[in-house]
Amino acid sequence: MIRIPARRLLVSTAVAALIGGLSYFGGVAAFELGASRTDLSKKDMARVAAVVRPTTDFTKAEPYEAMQAGATTSIDPVNGDAFSHLSANLAFSEEQDFKLGNALFRKLWVSSPSSTQASDGLGPLYNARSCQSCHIKDGRGHPPLPDGDATSMFLRLARRARTPEEQQAVAKGQIVNFPDPVYGAQLQDHAVPGLAAEGQMSVSYEEKVVTLGDGETVSLRRPLYGVKDLGYGPLDPTTTLSPRVAPQMLGLGLIEAIPDAEILAHADPDDRDGDGISGKAQIVLDHRTGKPELGRFGWKAQNATVRDQSADAFSNDIGISTPDRPDPYGECTKAEQACLAAPIGVQKRLGDTEAPDPVLGLVTFYSENLAVPARRKASFPETLKGKQLFYESGCISCHTPKFVTSRNAANKARAFQLIWPYSDFLLHDMGEGLADGQQVGLADGREWRTPPLWGIGLTETVSGHTYFLHDGRARNLTEAILWHGGEAEKARNAFSSLAKADRDTLIKFLESL
Repeated sequence: MIRIPARRLLVSTAVAALIGGLSYFGGVAAFELGASRTDLSKKDMARVAAVVRPTTDFTKAEPYEAMQAGATTSIDPVNGDAFSHLSANLAFSEEQDFKLGNALFRKLWVSSPSSTQASDGLGPLYNARSCQSCHIKDGRGHPPLPDGDATSMFLRLARRARTPEEQQAVAKGQIVNFPDPVYGAQLQDHAVPGLAAEGQMSVSYEEKVVTLGDGETVSLRRPLYGVKDLGYGPLDPTTTLSPRVAPQMLGLGLIEAIPDAEILAHADPDDRDGDGISGKAQIVLDHRTGKPELGRFGWKAQNATVRDQSADAFSNDIGISTPDRPDPYGECTKAEQACLAAPIGVQKRLGDTEAPDPVLGLVTFYSENLAVPARRKASFPETLKGKQLFYESGCISCHTPKFVTSRNAANKARAFQLIWPYSDFLLHDMGEGLADGQQVGLADGREWRTPPLWGIGLTETVSGHTYFLHDGRARNLTEAILWHGGEAEKARNAFSSLAKADRDTLIKFLESL
């Protein structure tokens, strides 16, 4: 049976605070979708409710299904640049900002002092010299390669709250977790000349054989993570390591344009309907306003907006300060005095930060308007059969097929679009196999945000590999599904019990996205 989420659900008071302006967290409150989507008339609400309802007819493609990002969908040729096109309906007057943002996204930053004063300020500790270095061709990153290159993957460092005061700070969204006292929130494996890098990620794999329902065996690789060559002493014994691969950049502005109410309508943190799926909303503070917002970006939904995500990456990954994250020393901690004594790249004649306005705004605009490619073979019988198997296996309990964006979207190109991201953007317990043991805000060590699936079938075309999941452990889509546990265990078992021909057909559907 295909699960269709109820439109009235119980959500935590943290979510009620987000909707109603409350300032406290904890407890339970009721929230109704129809009462909160103020951008639509009652007639439009009925239209939207009908169009986003999951289909039960798999004899043909749904209307507009191939245009999976609405009018923003790219119909440019499918090649290695398929993820780098601008939204198809973007105004001509805005193309200049997109191209400028693209140039800044690719910009290689250099260490200070430098004759290229508009480009210096790198680090002093960093993971990459540009946004593009991690999001290669705007696609997803990869785990460390045999040559040791780990540029598009890094380790988050954090411990859990220890005291009631720390627990309260996390619950209120004031902080998502507590960094290592020496190495901060992220292990930087590069440093400017004359400074030691923090260390290097180490990873090894153990093979784990899984037997499927028809007797076929699949070998999964279980990663074991560590750190080596630490430059500033040992890690705190309570620090956890969480590997994160850089995600693809598609459709981010559309995700931001989904009304909070639409995402929250799928939340069921206490599993009141008893279906085993208990999606939970992440609540974080907006970096600029300090107000609680619905988290929807990052592997644990730790950022509320594309701008927040971009500012976070500038600071943590590259060590570049912006108006939203003005510290020019990036991730340097008080224990890393040599880092804090290094030159910085602030040029007062240009502004108070190393990337002053409008740099962050242009990179954000570029990131918001990268187009999702059109579907391939959406109406082919094999694709439709795979879609039916995907739905009937219960995958859409978390990978929600459709949304309609807000009429009040920040850019009219993204307003009132029917989109097909195949994600509910909520946190789900994915089982012990994928657990990293790291708390991030309201997400515990077993919970991850459901990643959107659009564009997943072009990963190899764009990125040159088929590594999936948060740490790239899965070498193909079959392995990615078989790593699902926790709330996704029933769906994984349904996939495992299919005949091989049906499993292959379901994968064909995913490859069409």
